[in-house]
Amino acid sequence: MPAIEFHRVGKTYRGARGTLRALDGVSFDIEAGEFFGLLGPNGAGKTTLISILAGLARATEGTVRVMGHDVVTDFAAARKALGIVPQELVFDPFFNVRETLRIQSGYFGVRGNDAWIDELLGELGLADKAGANMRQLSGGMKRRVLVAQALVHKPPVIVLDEPTAGVDVELRQTLWGFIARLNREGHTVLLTTHYLEEAEALCGRIAMLKQGRVVALDRTSALLAGTASTMLRFKTDDPLPPALAAQARVTGRIVQLKAQDAAQVEARLAALRGAGVRVEDLEIGRADLEDVFVEIMRGAEAPA
Repeated sequence: MPAIEFHRVGKTYRGARGTLRALDGVSFDIEAGEFFGLLGPNGAGKTTLISILAGLARATEGTVRVMGHDVVTDFAAARKALGIVPQELVFDPFFNVRETLRIQSGYFGVRGNDAWIDELLGELGLADKAGANMRQLSGGMKRRVLVAQALVHKPPVIVLDEPTAGVDVELRQTLWGFIARLNREGHTVLLTTHYLEEAEALCGRIAMLKQGRVVALDRTSALLAGTASTMLRFKTDDPLPPALAAQARVTGRIVQLKAQDAAQVEARLAALRGAGVRVEDLEIGRADLEDVFVEIMRGAEAPA
């Protein structure tokens, strides 16, 4: 039985300005024990899909199940099987960290789990903040508490919605080490993130959404292999010749150019020299998930 099932899920918003089709027939399963990535640009439908999964929104059509439980007709069982880390920093300002986790446990009917709460506090670097009021915590510490809240009832399925947005490197390393351990122990993990290097490193399989539809769904290794090519990465302060500029991905001073083979690498470098472009820190490597993502979002066919 899959841990999560999306079957022909559609969501349409209707208002005074017309209709918006946020999701259009989204179908895929996430198997128990998977570390699964859900990627897409802003407005692709990721948050809508997560909201339907969590029971915060209702699909216009289709069905969603968690551990076999329909999120509409068997909401309580489906929600108990989920631990969700939201994007927003939502917290109750009247309780300290330990009280917050005990109250969250009570929502799911879990009692006497102080040993697990202590373990969560230790693993997430919150042990010395257990008695601190939530209002006193920094944004990064509040994010850690949200993760602990999602895990306090030991759900079999963990949903991480942009969990490391705006947090420091230490928290990222702490969080991913702990989540990877839970995944090894059998927990299913669904991750949405804009940090594609995280998705590439962590996720065994990935779905990409574009305008409410699944445009890629495969193992991470297959996605990378399906669009494999050589990438030239370098820094420059000079403008690129128009023919190369049209094909380049430029981030500040960093330029990335695709090349299919060694001959094209030589041709691209010759074109840069001929145009008088001064190249610094040249690297020649393989395409990464960000390259694959950009290509698919630009309309290229996804690998089968």
